[in-house]
Amino acid sequence: MRLNKFLADAGLASRRKADDLIKEGVVRVNKDIVTEPGTQVHPSDLITVSGEPVSPEKRLTYILLNKPKGYITTTSDERGRRTVMDIVHSRARIFPVGRLDRNTTGVLLFTNDGELANRLMHPRYEISRVYSATLDKSIQLDDAKKISAGVELEDGMTSPCSIVIDPKKKNKVLLEITEGKNREVRRIFEALGYDVEKLDRKMYANLMTRGMKRGEFRHLTRQEVRELEEIVGIRNRTVSTGQSPTSRRGPGRRTKRPVQRR
Repeated sequence: MRLNKFLADAGLASRRKADDLIKEGVVRVNKDIVTEPGTQVHPSDLITVSGEPVSPEKRLTYILLNKPKGYITTTSDERGRRTVMDIVHSRARIFPVGRLDRNTTGVLLFTNDGELANRLMHPRYEISRVYSATLDKSIQLDDAKKISAGVELEDGMTSPCSIVIDPKKKNKVLLEITEGKNREVRRIFEALGYDVEKLDRKMYANLMTRGMKRGEFRHLTRQEVRELEEIVGIRNRTVSTGQSPTSRRGPGRRTKRPVQRR
């Protein structure tokens, strides 16, 4: 098995993050530092990250957060800014799937399921992301048509997408995209001369935060996990849960037992 896949399957990080850890030189295989993500390893090998042994046993956790404004979507910040990890606490070493910028709110998934996270973030699977955007002025119909067809950004054209204008407040729009480029929604509107005053992600894949307050989080249900697996083509994995998931708000609050798999 490739080393980066081993780390991802062990729930340590996404495949991309595992690549970064390996290249940083903090991963050892049988006490030897390895910097090539494609290095082949065996389950019997002793693999450590920053001195901590990594077990191949899977105990997977899935948590949904209604992200509030003002938090960085990363596991840590060298400048001491608040991160989403200050809100969501878990005994498992979880990480956010993808990113929402500091002032964007809404649906954010956390997991230690590297395989699932990697597929959800990969453009190949065209995962649906629905955003509610409030603009600094009413959007023109011609501009909405341009967005629907695709807009030229500095890193290429955006894919065709769905856009709905609020008939009562024409500065409010609902946008569905499937690419997930960095700050894509904000850059789309900026390219056409609009400033995004508020941005809220309403849906990611099959996940929504309906009924959840800002800062609340909860564990996914068995059904939600199975639906995510189906969306990205993962099959024949068994999901077991402890108690029913509940919501919590604010940093330092515990949730009931997570969805787990072995």
